[in-house]
Amino acid sequence: MSSFAPYVGALAAFLASLSYIPQVRKAWPRGSTDDLSLGMLAALTLGLSLWIVYGAIQGDWVIVCSNAVGATLAGVVLACKLRDLKSTGSS
Repeated sequence: MSSFAPYVGALAAFLASLSYIPQVRKAWPRGSTDDLSLGMLAALTLGLSLWIVYGAIQGDWVIVCSNAVGATLAGVVLACKLRDLKSTGSS
């Protein structure tokens, strides 16, 4: 049964990463991040990045790859949020 564990983990990570895609699709072209918390995005991106480090230490490719996707998507949304804060702060 444990031979299925990496596949279950990969599927879980894929499905969890899907939740970030609508946020990226909304924030990237529109610059619409008003309803997203800067602190939450920063904590999420940092947390996912730390999971990458943990996965590398453990030698677990499922943890590394799945969290790399999530950290990238969360980082894109965080960058959009910072862009929006900068543009509203300079107006």
